Amino acid sequence: MTKAFFLLFSALIINSLFGQDLAPNQLLNKAIAYHDPQGNWADFKGQLFITMKTPNSSDRLSEITMDLPKHYFKLVTKKDNTTIEQIINKGVCKLLLNGSETVSEDEIAKHRLTCDRTQTMRNYYTYLYGLPMKLKDPGTLLDRKVYRKTFKGKIYDVLRVTYDEAVGKDTWYFYFDPATYALEVYQFYHDEEKNDGEYIILNGLEEINGIKMPKIRAWYYNKDDKYLGTDTLTKTSALTD
Repeated sequence: MTKAFFLLFSALIINSLFGQDLAPNQLLNKAIAYHDPQGNWADFKGQLFITMKTPNSSDRLSEITMDLPKHYFKLVTKKDNTTIEQIINKGVCKLLLNGSETVSEDEIAKHRLTCDRTQTMRNYYTYLYGLPMKLKDPGTLLDRKVYRKTFKGKIYDVLRVTYDEAVGKDTWYFYFDPATYALEVYQFYHDEEKNDGEYIILNGLEEINGIKMPKIRAWYYNKDDKYLGTDTLTKTSALTD
């Protein structure tokens, strides 16, 4: 083996192990080009219909309406005989339980029916269904390199992400198919040394406004692979002005 061939072979091995053929921003840009090729996320207007299945519990049906340019968010959840509506319209919060704005203190506590909780749910849904585009948001810190990791038998290009303290404290890993750059898995830790947190496996795609969103998200604990539940995006609908 010549010295030149050995150096080339070594470089290929290193690239295959650590994903150094792409810089983090390059990988992120390719992933965004796959999921949102027309750059429509910033002006997203649409409805998402989600069915959540969890062990030993009845299904929860959620209808989410988001109009990002108008700063409008509405979440309607139905479970058993209870319907909860949570709305934020240009910073103004409105809450309803089974169609009524009159809610007792006991019901507020039982259903966590508060404006703070509504803000949390808005951030939750816009973050998860806005990925990977949301990784361009201010306060998002990409690690200096792209990792190449094997997860459930498949090799991925992986971004490690942390956040400015004012934005978030968790550490996230985002797993992209190295051929298509589709986001197929994400994982977060509150404390990585404790192996806490969860991982989420994505399957299928649902397209809305030119954006490819994951159709199925299955949630598991990191520490023991315990299954937590599945969200299925059953339908989408674009909003018209």
